[in-house]
Amino acid sequence: MYYITKRMEIAGCHSLDLPYESKCSRLHGHNWIITIYCKAQELNAQGMVMDFTEVKERIHSQLDHQNLNEVLPFNPTAENIARWICDQIPTCYRVEVQESIGNTAIYEK
Repeated sequence: MYYITKRMEIAGCHSLDLPYESKCSRLHGHNWIITIYCKAQELNAQGMVMDFTEVKERIHSQLDHQNLNEVLPFNPTAENIARWICDQIPTCYRVEVQESIGNTAIYEK
């Protein structure tokens, strides 16, 4: 099995739809640190699990400097964002989304 990890930073804002009073219900921003884990039994024709640039382009181009409520079709919690990112990349099996120091959500297939 072959493994790669791609880490990137995304600037974005969101507000959460919550059934209780929370400051997170108001629009606010983060510099998200996203770590994407991919694996493959066999390497592609170029000798890669997946090109690091392609991994970044699939996510960074859609989320960076965006209001995540406007570009994602769900309540943009870190947990939901992690699952969505994993679904965008065929070889992905795990995603970590850090929205601030000490607050990280992990999704794993």
